[in-house]
Amino acid sequence: MYQLLRAARRPVTYSRWVHLCVPVLMLAVWMFIEPAAPWMPLLLVVPLGLLPWMRLAEGLQAQFLLAPHDREAEGPSFSTVSSKRWSDRWRTLLWLEIRLVLSFGTMLCSVWLPVLTVQLVTTALGNTVTQDNLVPAGFPAWLAWTLAPVPLVLLLVIVILLGRMVTAIARRLLGPSAAERLTALEVRTEQLLERTRIARELHDSIGHALTVAVVQAGAARAAGDPEFTDRALAAIEETGRAALEELDRVLLVLRESAQRPSQRPTLAEADRLLESARASGAAVDAQLTGPLEQLPGPVSQEGYRILQEALTNVLRHCGPVPVRVRIGMVADRLDLEVTNPLPDRPTVMAGSGSGLRGMRERAALLGGEAETGPHKGGWRVRARLPLERIR
Repeated sequence: MYQLLRAARRPVTYSRWVHLCVPVLMLAVWMFIEPAAPWMPLLLVVPLGLLPWMRLAEGLQAQFLLAPHDREAEGPSFSTVSSKRWSDRWRTLLWLEIRLVLSFGTMLCSVWLPVLTVQLVTTALGNTVTQDNLVPAGFPAWLAWTLAPVPLVLLLVIVILLGRMVTAIARRLLGPSAAERLTALEVRTEQLLERTRIARELHDSIGHALTVAVVQAGAARAAGDPEFTDRALAAIEETGRAALEELDRVLLVLRESAQRPSQRPTLAEADRLLESARASGAAVDAQLTGPLEQLPGPVSQEGYRILQEALTNVLRHCGPVPVRVRIGMVADRLDLEVTNPLPDRPTVMAGSGSGLRGMRERAALLGGEAETGPHKGGWRVRARLPLERIR
């Protein structure tokens, strides 16, 4: 009883009833044309069901009336595109035939059960029903009062059950095909990859800027030298502006703005990272060889992010220590190596380890590899990014 009352309060119960009653309009029109052949609409829907756009129309109706709040994780419950294969057309045709039959049954119940309730009430009041009387003559008035609500309750139960039935059948016959599900899955995968990439972008760019600012501020406070403090503030200002530019670019992507976002930084701008690390007090020994400006875009962009994360980790965990940077093109790949000594003191700032994982993921996406870990008493980040797959 509780489930019945709960279903009676749900708007979707009545939207499904409307969906079931819509084909009755076709039956009513046909009854005016040829009342002697009420079965003819079952044949008339055959050419309609084979039309490609009919699947789109039926899918939209089912989506809005049968399951308006359906939000399945694997994709939409109903196909909202035109039929592309004959198998989809035959499924649509079968759906139309079943929908007509269920609609006819719904129409009978929706008309005759309320009429039966009216006649029971009329009989209970002592009046006589003379036309299309469903209540036998001499029916007791007390029994008529008792049974009067039963047809309405029965109608509600039938509407609920038929609504659930037609929804289940629609999911089966109007549901996305295997090809449509695969396409939806590919789109969702691309969206998730894009979100992951943006998260890495924010982690690398904003994390680097904040690390440099914290190290600069701590060094300026400890030094007590006005000239050094001025240089530190200037470095913090420059790093902050670069971080704001990166943030604006990422926000443009998130907002799906019509404006074209600025290009991602590449290794041609590696000097900016190196100078930022030097301004933080780190002694950076950098050697960049080869025509880095001619690198393929993805390799140069991901290489920049790997270098940025490596320098950020040095400043975050080791402070302003000597850093050795080697970047060069070797045969058909780009080699990037950042090494630094490990500090005697505990970690300066704790991290979650996502930066190291992000570097390995960036290299793997390009078919390369990135290694991070202790090396000869220090710490080394080494990445090898192939060029042949990108050109």
